Formats: sequence, C-alpha cells, structure tokens
Amino acid sequence: MENKIVDILVQCEALLEGHFLLSSGKHSNRYCQCAKLLQYPDKAAQVLEVVANKVKDLDVDMLVGPAMGGIIVAYELARQLGKPGIFTERKDGVMTLTRGFEIKQGQRVLITEDVVTTGKSTMEVVEVLRGLGAEVVGVCCIVDRRVENCALTLPVYSACKLEIESFDKEECPLCKKDIPYIKPGSRNIK
Repeated sequence: MENKIVDILVQCEALLEGHFLLSSGKHSNRYCQCAKLLQYPDKAAQVLEVVANKVKDLDVDMLVGPAMGGIIVAYELARQLGKPGIFTERKDGVMTLTRGFEIKQGQRVLITEDVVTTGKSTMEVVEVLRGLGAEVVGVCCIVDRRVENCALTLPVYSACKLEIESFDKEECPLCKKDIPYIKPGSRNIK
C-alpha cells in the first residue's frame, strides 16, 4: 500500500526532487509538498482513507489540524470518521485556538498534519490542546518522515513513511556542488 501512496504523491507532484531549504533550516534533496496532493479531493480522500482505517477504532472526539498543512487533512479525516474537525493557527507568532473553536476538558483529540518531520510544530499544538484540557491521543499525517531527534512522543498514524535525508547547510552535498536551493514551505526561516 505504501508504494501506491508514494505513486500518488509523485503523480500529483507532491513528492519533489531537487535542492530544498526546509522550515527546520536544514537542506534536503527531496521535499513533500502535500498541498499538491490536497488540491485533488478524490486523491486526498484515497490517501487519507489509509489513515482513517488505522484510527477508526480509537476513542476520539475531535480532530485538530494546525494551519496551514493540517487544515484540509483534519477536514477530510473528520469527514471520513464522522467527527468534528477544527484547526489551530498562529496569532502573533504563537499557535492558538481561535475563531470560536472550543476544546472541552477531557476531550480526546487527534492532531492532523500533512507531513511530520521534526515534530516541533506538532508539539506546539499538543501544548495548546493540553493547556485547554484536551487529552491528545496521537498524530495523523499523510507522510511520516520523522528524523532521529524528533520531538514527538505520541503515536503517529500515517499513509506512508518516507526516509528523506536532510543536511546542515555546512554539510549539504548539494551546496558543495553550488546547486541553488528553493524554499518551498510556508514558514519563515530565520
């Protein structure tokens, strides 16, 4: 099944080859731009059905996706699972729950992401939700490409797992070949 998911990602040009500057500041020769998949509702539904099947028996009240990458994932998984789906977003640089969305004390929540790499953004959402009294039971994503020092300690349910090398700028073989990089993500890198 994972090969079929990877084929769909390639067909949608969601799995890219080249030289990329990641939101972590590291460099890579491959990049997952899941927005390219999510523009096709039928393909997104097919890929996220794999995830929905993995979590359908979990006791979950709600799905929460961080803006931007997790919003459509939350919507589609919520649709497939028959649960509410909401999102968090950054306000003045801080991840928060806005727009009148509420988390009730003790609600069991799954976080939804497009891609999980370092777990840093996901853990920001975990802290927001726990601060509001939620019990975060896991993370759903399209692509699990967690790195060795991933900050995420929750169970991860993905459509596929990809190992994509990343490099510090000083160690990047593509930089050493003077191949220009592109920054395809949505977050500002400092």
